[in-house]
Amino acid sequence: MAGGTRSWWGWGNVEDAVRGEELDALLGRVRALLPDAELAPVQAPPVTELGLPAPRVKPPSALEEICSAELTDRAGHAHGKAFRDVVRNLAGDVRSVPDLVVRPAREQDVVDVLDWCSRADVAVIPYGGGSSVCGGVEPRLDGDHAGAVSLDLGRLDRVLEVDRTSRAARIEAGALGPALEAQLRQHELTLRHFPQSFEFSTLGGWLATRSSGHYATVYTHIDDLVESMRVVSPSGIGESRRLPGSGAGPSPDRLFLGSEGILGVITEAWMRVHERPRWRAVASVHFQDFARAVAATRAIAQAALFPANCRLLDPMEALINAGTSSAGGVLVLGFESADHPVAPWMARALELCRDHGGEVPDPVRDTDTGEPGGGRTAADGWRDSFLRMPYQRDALAARSMIVETFETACTWDGFAALHAAVQGATATALASVGAPGVLTCRFSHVYPDGPAPYFGIYAAGRPGATLQQWDEIKAAVSDALIAHGATITHHHAVGRDHRPWYDQQRPEPFAAALSAAKKALDPAGILNPGVLIDR
Repeated sequence: MAGGTRSWWGWGNVEDAVRGEELDALLGRVRALLPDAELAPVQAPPVTELGLPAPRVKPPSALEEICSAELTDRAGHAHGKAFRDVVRNLAGDVRSVPDLVVRPAREQDVVDVLDWCSRADVAVIPYGGGSSVCGGVEPRLDGDHAGAVSLDLGRLDRVLEVDRTSRAARIEAGALGPALEAQLRQHELTLRHFPQSFEFSTLGGWLATRSSGHYATVYTHIDDLVESMRVVSPSGIGESRRLPGSGAGPSPDRLFLGSEGILGVITEAWMRVHERPRWRAVASVHFQDFARAVAATRAIAQAALFPANCRLLDPMEALINAGTSSAGGVLVLGFESADHPVAPWMARALELCRDHGGEVPDPVRDTDTGEPGGGRTAADGWRDSFLRMPYQRDALAARSMIVETFETACTWDGFAALHAAVQGATATALASVGAPGVLTCRFSHVYPDGPAPYFGIYAAGRPGATLQQWDEIKAAVSDALIAHGATITHHHAVGRDHRPWYDQQRPEPFAAALSAAKKALDPAGILNPGVLIDR
């Protein structure tokens, strides 16, 4: 909702919270699935009752104009938007809070802030849009610094330049998804990067966390869309050369992509953009056997068809989030192009699905022909649910439900064993914490060599204990991911919450190299302490 009021404690805008008929329907589904869930609501306390400590630091007079010590500002920048963040906010537990929120109006402000904080031993937490779900924006510092500021680049939100010949755009890092796309639309262009957090996340945040967008194949990772980047570190400003590709040593951009603000602050980037799509085709394929559905998805991923959407929902995911009953799951397929009709690509993908027992109960919705393709399908239900999931998560978290996700990636040959291990770990953990619940699985992205499974937990928690219950479940599943050779995160970043498992995943020589880079670029160790490497 444009111009809405951001919630300090939960997802998105206050005006868009789940209420009325949507809330009644949501709670009805929960009661049908988990009849013992208590569902008694709690409300977040007003920020005036949080007992936030007074700021410990005072900025130089030259920076006072861009600094805020307002209570709602500080409370809203204390946590990200993970389930554990929402639960703590609902309980009024905001013990790690920035002393100031700093909003630079120009790049020189960023330089000046880093210079001041380096001299004064003040930690700087780059904030992006604040949609982190892994503890990436929380000033959890254990008293190691004189104070902490949350660096919010939201005022740096312009598309500065468009190169139509090379099809690229120079964009400031603080641009939120909608503002970025609105400016590109004036040129009939799109970045084509739409993560679920699109409305409340920034270009700089996408780059710093190696975000993945909604599209299932090809240009899904933000890495693939970067032409060059400009980064301010305490040691100076670096800008890579605009090139379509280069073999000149290790890539400077790759050093900062995924660095989560520990090496420098991304202020702008040249991004590869696309013509806006004109042709689209969408279909839903139902299966009677999940293993055959997985095989069909792999066949499509390895056929070089490159669908825009190739999201496999297991039976429970299809039921809960698409409102569709299918014994073996549903594959949501979509193709699009700015250059040519896509019907032949869709036809071949559906042929591969039928080879594995897939059925297409509804006509393909095809804008090649303008045919409407019938009524609502599972794809429609999934899309609507996808956009509302974070708001519904908050509504259920406020009623002692455990509703959270974890995502990963693995090779195709390892998926069956990984899936079984996650199911086993989840069942054991749910029983251990006394939380009856269900596990869902979908593929958020697919590659020729493997899928990115995205798991969801829906469980009836104990009032006042859901945070501890979730932490035990999360640890059990994370252990299973690492033990079976999967990644601890495909696109949610590491932050502070994934550190124990990230430390097991990364090679030790690389950890040493990253620490050396940190010391060179941030000698005072002020940038996002505790993320990726030890303070």
